[in-house]
Amino acid sequence: MIKTILFDLGQVIIPFDVRRAYAALAPYCPHPPDQIRARVASTDMVRRFEEGHLSPEDFVAQFSRLLDLRVSYARFCELWSSIFLPETLVPESLVEALGRRYRMLVLSNTNAIHFEMVRENYPLLRHFDDYILSYRVGALKPAPQIYQEAIRRAGCEPQECFFTDDIPQYVEAAREQGIDAVRFESAVQLEEELRRRGIEW
Repeated sequence: MIKTILFDLGQVIIPFDVRRAYAALAPYCPHPPDQIRARVASTDMVRRFEEGHLSPEDFVAQFSRLLDLRVSYARFCELWSSIFLPETLVPESLVEALGRRYRMLVLSNTNAIHFEMVRENYPLLRHFDDYILSYRVGALKPAPQIYQEAIRRAGCEPQECFFTDDIPQYVEAAREQGIDAVRFESAVQLEEELRRRGIEW
């Protein structure tokens, strides 16, 4: 019997497009969006930030040096967070209803800037009981440690946890830890998977 439901954040609850951030940053530096993307990809800054090895201030400072970026910290956070689209991929009504019956957790690779932004701008996150976030745990999916922390916070056995993520590798890593996990494709497909497991809302 499922007792805890875990959702990935990006491309499951909230859609995003990283190209939006590169386009938003371009007017503030001498590089076009494609060069911004290439320069960022040539470093491990984003990974270290999402693993919690860089503070937000250090990340912005290093990012700004890399791109010759001239923008305030607050403005950078706005531009960097412009990747997120306004409409969620799952309705708040579903999350709220599930939250009345089950323990609800977010399990996400993310960073301090993005998570603070989405928590402020997407009210449905208030229906979750806890957040297992890579930058707080110090590990990124598909590392076993982040799933083990999620199971610990779920407060039940791994097989009593249901998890959905859009990335097959992360789904498989969850299954290796004993979690019942499926790839997210759409809200309709997710509801079918929930019903198949006797999960009610």
